[in-house]
Amino acid sequence: MKKKVISILLAAFMVAGMLAGCSTEDTTSGNSTQGQTEENGDEKLVVYGIYKAGDQTWFIDEGEAAREAVEAAGGEFIYVDAKMSPEEYLKAIDNAIANNASGIVTCIPDQTMSQAVVDKVNEAGIPIVAADDALQNEAGEKIAPWVGIDGYVIGEKNGEFLANYAIENDLVNNPEVGLLLLTMDTVSSCVPRVNGQYDKFTELCPDFDEARIFRADHDGTTDKGNVAAAAVITGNPDIKIWLVTGGNEEGTIGGVRALESAGLDKDAVAVGIGAYMAKDEWNNKGADGTAMKAATYFASESVGGDSIKVLLDLIAGKDVPQETAVSAEMVTPENYKEIMGRFAE
Repeated sequence: MKKKVISILLAAFMVAGMLAGCSTEDTTSGNSTQGQTEENGDEKLVVYGIYKAGDQTWFIDEGEAAREAVEAAGGEFIYVDAKMSPEEYLKAIDNAIANNASGIVTCIPDQTMSQAVVDKVNEAGIPIVAADDALQNEAGEKIAPWVGIDGYVIGEKNGEFLANYAIENDLVNNPEVGLLLLTMDTVSSCVPRVNGQYDKFTELCPDFDEARIFRADHDGTTDKGNVAAAAVITGNPDIKIWLVTGGNEEGTIGGVRALESAGLDKDAVAVGIGAYMAKDEWNNKGADGTAMKAATYFASESVGGDSIKVLLDLIAGKDVPQETAVSAEMVTPENYKEIMGRFAE
């Protein structure tokens, strides 16, 4: 009898073990992923925003606009600062793939990595949209949808402002006046900005001596812009009045700092790109306290919001344009608060 009872109990335990082994309940925990499902069975929308310099004001504002757009669509937005490091950037891409992201918006720190990144996400079946700096092949052709600014046209606005200033103040033929272009030749989105600046300035000021037009290349940071500008300024002591602009806002601010160090800021005129640092100059120092006298303003919220709009269409399987450019307008200490609204704070 005892043997029979033991046999029955063993059989019961075996059945229970088999049932447990067939359970479909997932008891593991981890990051929110595309593969996870909500209670209604739909996949959760999870978008990664991976930005090359996530600590810069431009990308913080752009990322916040992207977050708002994703959350408005009922999803989750994960903001990643790649710290201008290709290694950190690739790690972030791998994390997004490992977590089965629904899609990625990104500004890559080194465009020579573009093809490898696009191949990675395509293999994983994850849509990707480039913001600001294009994902492109060796021929400079875009290999993923891009959202950003029309760099050449915006550059022309800067060149026009400086040219008109030079004309109105009788500086065109003054041998003590120099034009400094702070270039970023390794970033495809910044090259046309400087080209536009140069072309428009020389078009409007054809008599300006070419020998008084200088270029200083940097990596896009304020510190390196400062160093690059300082080298040109100290190397040309005969130039007393500087007209300064360049490929991005940080570099131009670096130029302003270099002018201050050299004691040449009072007579200088700098024109920024983006206005997100120019407004700080005007808020903190006033119009007369800085060499930054104007900036082309294009809303980071437009780039951030539009990049998500394009990405959501991609995720939905819709056809999207390969290029989406946002508009820009010139702001000065007199009109920036009106034009920039809350972004002037």
